[in-house]
Amino acid sequence: MCRNIKMLFNFDPPVTDEEIRAASLQFVRKVSGFNKPSKANEAAFGSAVNEIAAVSARLLRSLETNAPPRSREEEAAKARARNAERFGDGRRAG
Repeated sequence: MCRNIKMLFNFDPPVTDEEIRAASLQFVRKVSGFNKPSKANEAAFGSAVNEIAAVSARLLRSLETNAPPRSREEEAAKARARNAERFGDGRRAG
């Protein structure tokens, strides 16, 4: 899974349309291999982002859970801890 695509379900406050669109853009970039499409592919690229954002928004609205909502701050802290474990703390011996 692309590490730049963030989990969007079950947060307090709920996910925004901008967050859904950003995740959709990252998905289309990953699938297409383009960070920014050429003029020839721009319409198809934009259409794909819009369609995926719409489908994702419908999915998120339809999902149900009994789990308590996640905290954005707690999830960010967990991600930082995982990154520190994976990549170190950023200091280099030298």
